[in-house]
Amino acid sequence: MKKLFVFCDGGARGNPGPAAIGIVIKDEKGKILTSFGKRVGETTNNVAEYLAVIEALEWIKKNKHLLSQYQDVLISFFLDSRLIVNQLNGLFKVKDSYLRELIVKIREAEAGVGGNISYCLIPRQKNWLADSLVKKVLECQAHVPLGF
Repeated sequence: MKKLFVFCDGGARGNPGPAAIGIVIKDEKGKILTSFGKRVGETTNNVAEYLAVIEALEWIKKNKHLLSQYQDVLISFFLDSRLIVNQLNGLFKVKDSYLRELIVKIREAEAGVGGNISYCLIPRQKNWLADSLVKKVLECQAHVPLGF
């Protein structure tokens, strides 16, 4: 069985405000397969968290060849937002219509990836690498003049 550990974070300055995501994907040995952060426009923390999950699922789908030799794949997502984890696990209702649309996108992306996918809550300090990617992107965004 192949295992992937996906650490996701999203954040917005101002909430809503300039937002970014950070993603770190590791294999079962702890080797980082990819890590990246990117801007996601002006939005809320919650939307950014969902966009991070979608982006990670898309990366896994695009790199499915890394998993093709394995019959069983376990993909564990780790997020530091209790709300998002509970919504993704079906424990909390999603009232916002846009967030419901994002959950539909996540479910579609999950189907395209395959495997057994779980969403787990972790303390912020254990999600430090994804969090630091978000902060770096937001810091750059704050200092980069418009037009660049």
